[in-house]
Amino acid sequence: MDLGIMQRPRRKPSLTPMIDVVFLLLVFFMLASRFGLDQVVEMPMASGGGELGGASKLVDILPDAIRLNGVSMTLEQVVSGLADLVQSPQDVIVLRAQQAANIQRVVFVSDALIAAGFQALVLVE
Repeated sequence: MDLGIMQRPRRKPSLTPMIDVVFLLLVFFMLASRFGLDQVVEMPMASGGGELGGASKLVDILPDAIRLNGVSMTLEQVVSGLADLVQSPQDVIVLRAQQAANIQRVVFVSDALIAAGFQALVLVE
């Protein structure tokens, strides 16, 4: 046995460079990813205190139904019913979403009404 050669203790590899790389990758992917597309729904809130003229035009949006002036209808019936109630496309139609209705349903109904030619939609809480 040679006493002049001493065995060196094994060095444990350092984890610091690997942790740095992981954090750099995490920051890169967080900054480079797109989490969703923002979409603006242009719809005035009823806070201006304007006047509503003519017949009542209140559309209640529920999770599983739509009501026009308190009467449950399909979306097509609501559109045709509103066509009978309005005097011009600028007549104000009030949309009221109930608590359980999600925002996607409100957007779907408002898009259908805009496509039918109604221009003055007001969202109330």
